[in-house]
Amino acid sequence: MSKKNKNKMLRITQIKSGIGYKPKAKATLQALGLRKMHHTVVHGDSPQVRGMVRVIDYLLKVEEV
Repeated sequence: MSKKNKNKMLRITQIKSGIGYKPKAKATLQALGLRKMHHTVVHGDSPQVRGMVRVIDYLLKVEEV
């Protein structure tokens, strides 16, 4: 991980419900710590978090903080 990304944070907000989507999408929401619509969490910018976001980008809004 480069020094540029070390201090970056991602603000992740759930904008759509996980109802009707595959169990993998629901599990990824839970792994990110999102519980309900419009719930926001802040995670460090890492390849693991970016990968989880990429899998369910249609359910999320992501902002760099």
